[in-house]
Amino acid sequence: MKISVAGTGYVGLSNAVILAQHNKVYAVDVLKSKIDLINNRKSPIIDKEIEEYLKTKSLDLIATLDGDKAYKDSDIVIIATPTNYDDITNKFDTSSVESVIEQVKKVNSNAWIIIKSTVGVGFTKYVRNKHNYDKILFSPEFLREGKALFDDLYPSRIVIGVPEKKEPYLSKAKEFARLLEKGAIKKNIETHIIGCTEAESVKLF
Repeated sequence: MKISVAGTGYVGLSNAVILAQHNKVYAVDVLKSKIDLINNRKSPIIDKEIEEYLKTKSLDLIATLDGDKAYKDSDIVIIATPTNYDDITNKFDTSSVESVIEQVKKVNSNAWIIIKSTVGVGFTKYVRNKHNYDKILFSPEFLREGKALFDDLYPSRIVIGVPEKKEPYLSKAKEFARLLEKGAIKKNIETHIIGCTEAESVKLF
């Protein structure tokens, strides 16, 4: 499959690397310095396994600044952009997530979007309605800084949030879970397909 990952922090780059073992993956970021490092198979973040996989594995991975080009060719777009928490407003800054949703909607309305950024409870439902884009799922990550790829290679479980437990959401959630499991070392990974709001709660609490 063709997959784009928006954001190359711990979550984004780890997902890009694990999926690029068996899929064509575009890693999209706004910083040229990070793009250049990834394309030279060097990690812009400190993570032993990411550094090792970039150096030694055969990955179908291209880093780019051109989100339009990447998203236009993708079956799935994973959003892993920063959502810093504001202590004053008690909210996450989700502007980068919404910006990617609008960009994907503009260039490729057939793509499925998987949000992996940390967001508030109810966010996925909110953006599906606000942006009038139905093909959005939420999948929380349980990763440690410096051990992100290790935690993706040996995940405790895979959780995917769907708006409704019916088609085509269930099939897409199962398909994405299979993609993650195929790239992992651990097999027979416990998978939970639950509501989007439940999945957001799992991530936060």
